[in-house]
Amino acid sequence: MQNDLLAAISEKLPDFSKSHKLIANFILNHYEKAAYMTALKLGNAVGVSESTVVRFAIEMGFEGYPELQKSLQSHIKNRLTSLQRMEVANGRIPHDNILHTVLNQDIDKIRRTLEETSKPAFDEAVEKILSAKKVYILGAMSSGVLATFLNHYLEIILDNVFFVQATNMSGIYHQMVKISSGDAFISISFPRYSFSTLKATQFAHESGANIIAITDSERSPLAQFSHQLLIARSDMVSFADSLVAPLSLINALIVALGLKNKDKISSTLEKLENLWQENEVYKTDE
Repeated sequence: MQNDLLAAISEKLPDFSKSHKLIANFILNHYEKAAYMTALKLGNAVGVSESTVVRFAIEMGFEGYPELQKSLQSHIKNRLTSLQRMEVANGRIPHDNILHTVLNQDIDKIRRTLEETSKPAFDEAVEKILSAKKVYILGAMSSGVLATFLNHYLEIILDNVFFVQATNMSGIYHQMVKISSGDAFISISFPRYSFSTLKATQFAHESGANIIAITDSERSPLAQFSHQLLIARSDMVSFADSLVAPLSLINALIVALGLKNKDKISSTLEKLENLWQENEVYKTDE
């Protein structure tokens, strides 16, 4: 239903009652707004009752309106342009308390990530990274920040990390041409999903590498190629992406890998601390 929601509404439109046609037409013409409206607000927008909106959702095959709303949000997440995202946020975030609203939304996304991420998949991903001949990391666009952060710490923990620069597809393939069975490929992408990341993940999968996908749901295009699917909830905050929960998941991955490789890290960090002190990398209190 998620992928075909708008098509399903269009198909059933001729058979709807007058009030349900009003709801259907509003969703079809303003889906980016409808996805973040309560049943009451949607009803007010088209001149019907809240209960009528709920009945519409049930007629569409959902248990209630919240399920229809989640389906619609999932459907449009990868469709909205940056400008549309900003317009949607303008209507869903109260301007008088942005700090409180955004931080509480991020807290909720971390909570949901904790509930939904598979611990067995997480533990298996840790073992696959530790046993891999080479570990490749790729994240494009806003996910590039996450990939850079993960690479920074994995280079301290491991000796075999390759950070794939998200340039053009030719450049990405050039960096990945030697990937093979026994390697691990960490693919990071969140809506709007990067096409280059998807193609690179498919190439790594076809080359026999173990795929660790860090993404937002089982419906992510990365899921079809993943061996370990690590789900972290994300959302749009105006034109920007909320990546707090994905970053928290990556932090957990770094900590788990560090604890498994504690002796080596201690030696590496001791050398780094000496180098940092000798070269005055950090300001001291002296």
